[in-house]
Amino acid sequence: MPKVMRKFARKRFEALITAIFRSGTLIVDGPDGQRYRMGDQTGTKVHIRIATWDRVFRLVLNPDLALGEGFMDGDVQMIKGSIYDLLAVIFQNLGSDDPPGMSRVTRSVFRLVLRFTSYNSVGKSKRNVAHHYDLDGRLYELFLDSDQQYSCAYFETPETTLEDAQMAKKRHLVAKLHVQPGHSVLDIGSGWGGLGIYLARYAKARVKGVTLSEEQLAVSRARAEDEGLQGRLNFELRDYRLLDERFDRIVSVGMFEHVGRKSYHEFFSKVRSLLADDGVAVLHYIGRTTPPTETNAWILKYIFPGGHMPSLSEVLPEIERQGLVVTDIEVLRLHYAETLRHWRERFMARREQAVALYDERFARMWEFYLAASESAFRYQGLVVHQIQMVRDQNVLPLARNYIQTAEDAYRQRETELHDDAMAKAAE
Repeated sequence: MPKVMRKFARKRFEALITAIFRSGTLIVDGPDGQRYRMGDQTGTKVHIRIATWDRVFRLVLNPDLALGEGFMDGDVQMIKGSIYDLLAVIFQNLGSDDPPGMSRVTRSVFRLVLRFTSYNSVGKSKRNVAHHYDLDGRLYELFLDSDQQYSCAYFETPETTLEDAQMAKKRHLVAKLHVQPGHSVLDIGSGWGGLGIYLARYAKARVKGVTLSEEQLAVSRARAEDEGLQGRLNFELRDYRLLDERFDRIVSVGMFEHVGRKSYHEFFSKVRSLLADDGVAVLHYIGRTTPPTETNAWILKYIFPGGHMPSLSEVLPEIERQGLVVTDIEVLRLHYAETLRHWRERFMARREQAVALYDERFARMWEFYLAASESAFRYQGLVVHQIQMVRDQNVLPLARNYIQTAEDAYRQRETELHDDAMAKAAE
């Protein structure tokens, strides 16, 4: 890089980090050995080295993209602390605000482009899903629970294990659905089949799960067969927009983030048309407590193309326009941060297996993804929204304690079936 460009990059970079870091402890070594000590020297000490002037320049222009790429490429090197520690100190200082400086122009252009290109058609949706969910299934086995729940768990106590928290999540959702034996249930974005299996096994429902992931479809069908639930549980490779049946209950977990905000009208219109007159729908998705904003550029490029994590102000008006009645909203605040902590720790414990499956750069990408996601839930206003909707407000009990009553009954049923299975295995 020419000397004049290096001088420009250094000046802008110094201004950027000076404006951001007021608390914490961050030491940054530049390409020329220049050392910067940032923050108030409290908390976890983080020390990094930026290896090239090109990376410094990219960080000035577009830190959202350049930091993750720099870690993947080895240009941003951790000397002390982990990439999670670095992201935590960045987000603790920034909160939900954008970084200052020249990158505001870059970010404005990026957001403008997204407004015109963010509609997810049927074909585009399938490609977006394949980008993330059709990876080698052994990758997800490295860090998910035994049921392969790839969404926010529900931690009933701080000591709850990941396995128990994921079971609690399913129990909580099914209780909110107010499912009765024999009810038809549609699971939009059915993943590896865990929620559908729970509905069929414990709630005695007839379940149809739809997914756009061929990898997940194969696993979920095999699991349904192994469980002997084929008569009550069916998984299909289909876009929800192509369905024309009606269902007593509809649930969607961790899928709405992939819809894209240009498709919200389409989504809720379809939910209304698929939901029986006395039906109940529950939507579980990543949202935010902040005003609406675009998804991070690095996440869109490398992890979830086409994704958007909405504020309630983007979602509720679309529900209202379709004549659906919101009967319950719950905000799961730090539950996903804890879920991601478990995933990150599990992944790091088996990181070499991820390298063997793919390569070092891929493992760095996944490490950054899990760390960035956890720190965003802790410091940048990301949460999980659970929204319950009906067409007729009279179909649910008046007092909300029916949810806890149902959870207690499902917990008892889980214990009974587990004890029966153990007794049969011992015979």
